[in-house]
Amino acid sequence: MRWVDILISVALAILQVGATAAAGHNQPERTTLGAAGVALLLAGPAALLVRRRWPEAALAVALAADLAYWLTDYPRGPAGFPSLIFAFVYAVLAGRRVFAWGTLAVGYVAFTVLPPLLDQESWSVGRALGLAAWLLVLGTGAEILRNRRERQAELAHVQAEEARRRASDERLLIARELHDVLAHNISLINVQAGVALHLLDERPDQARPALAAIKDASKEALGELRSVLDVLRRGDDGANAPLAPTAGLRDLPGLVERTRAAGLDVALDVVGDERPVPAGVDLAAFRIVQEALTNVVRHSGGASAQVRLDYGDHQLTVQVDDDGTGAPVPPRDDPGRGIAGMRERVQALNGTFAAGPRPGRGFRVRARFPIGAGGTP
Repeated sequence: MRWVDILISVALAILQVGATAAAGHNQPERTTLGAAGVALLLAGPAALLVRRRWPEAALAVALAADLAYWLTDYPRGPAGFPSLIFAFVYAVLAGRRVFAWGTLAVGYVAFTVLPPLLDQESWSVGRALGLAAWLLVLGTGAEILRNRRERQAELAHVQAEEARRRASDERLLIARELHDVLAHNISLINVQAGVALHLLDERPDQARPALAAIKDASKEALGELRSVLDVLRRGDDGANAPLAPTAGLRDLPGLVERTRAAGLDVALDVVGDERPVPAGVDLAAFRIVQEALTNVVRHSGGASAQVRLDYGDHQLTVQVDDDGTGAPVPPRDDPGRGIAGMRERVQALNGTFAAGPRPGRGFRVRARFPIGAGGTP
């Protein structure tokens, strides 16, 4: 039981007893309000204390108490109607509509027929019609309130679902960024660590470049990882921060150099008028090149790769070719997300993606992104 329930019941009890007693001063022909009358007036508010758990019982008690009061000779006034109205509206809002409307019909017949039969009231067509109209207004008002609350609840549910969907999309984006950042750099570190271990005993002087490449790759990985974590922190603070790190095509030369340090001969070829492109395309194009080179280093067995950027009037084409043994095949215990992730990135930007073996030897990854003239969306 909540304090608000107690306060509502107390307020209704004071209203019903106080207002009815005050009205009794102007009704000398009526029996003075005694203990039994007060008990009937308090029964309805008392029943409201359990309305959350038993709304039907609270409504039934309120109706029975108010009807019993009106079948006596006690003073007329608000009597138990306030608590009866409250119990009816709550039952409708709680989803007990059939019971509530049934109670309304039973109450109408009882209040219209029984008082005249017991000589407590005189029969009146106007009184019967007035009571019917008043009950119809009460029922209609309760239904309108119920519909409004249901619409508000549905709207809140839709908004919550939309918020969960956005959060899920953001988590997916962050997970994709972490995959791209860590997979590429850790692959380079793994390759160079193997080279360094191989050379350390026999030709230690030649192990220095491999160790330097490990240092650079780890520094790059830490920098990009810190960028992702900064995005998460700003998101927790409610700031309007971007959902992804700021890596882009301007970072391709550094990516190519780090990949070369891992032992893969990479060439970068830019065709067309190099210019800024939309931020989403900029990041996606860089990540696709990064993932493609990672696959070459880890799986294809190729010795060289060529990265080609073609800036057209209305599209940007990114293509990565290698001379390896074919499609990158991940280990059995790692199903991989590389090609699927690249395809998702491109399709999310309304582009086209293709990946497959090249004629003769090697593997090709190609993505086309739509861009406007001058690089605008």
